[in-house]
Amino acid sequence: MSAQDVPIVSFVNRLMRWRKRLPSQLAADLGVSHATVHRWLSGDDVPNIRSCQKLAKYSGVPLEKILSIVGHLPRLPETGPTEWPEFGEYARRKYPNELDEDLITMIEDLIERRRKRRYGEKDA
Repeated sequence: MSAQDVPIVSFVNRLMRWRKRLPSQLAADLGVSHATVHRWLSGDDVPNIRSCQKLAKYSGVPLEKILSIVGHLPRLPETGPTEWPEFGEYARRKYPNELDEDLITMIEDLIERRRKRRYGEKDA
């Protein structure tokens, strides 16, 4: 079995692509060492329960799903690929009292502008 076939390796790789983060950036975001993320990505280690909690909060994926992916809980039935929440949904869950709809809309607009700049698209 290759490292890519290990469910947590695939999950962390998809998470980094979705959040547009390098392993070192993900490590800093989660408050773990770069070596720890490297071990997850190589399939040499899996996140402990505390790291699973951080991954759940960071990704918006339910903790039970991450614990299942890692192997700390029995495998949950597969419902297809992990769906990442859109920023607005994620922000409403993570920051229910800090961000109002105007701020969320403004941040979504900034994200979209950056994507367009990065990929050379013109503003409409």
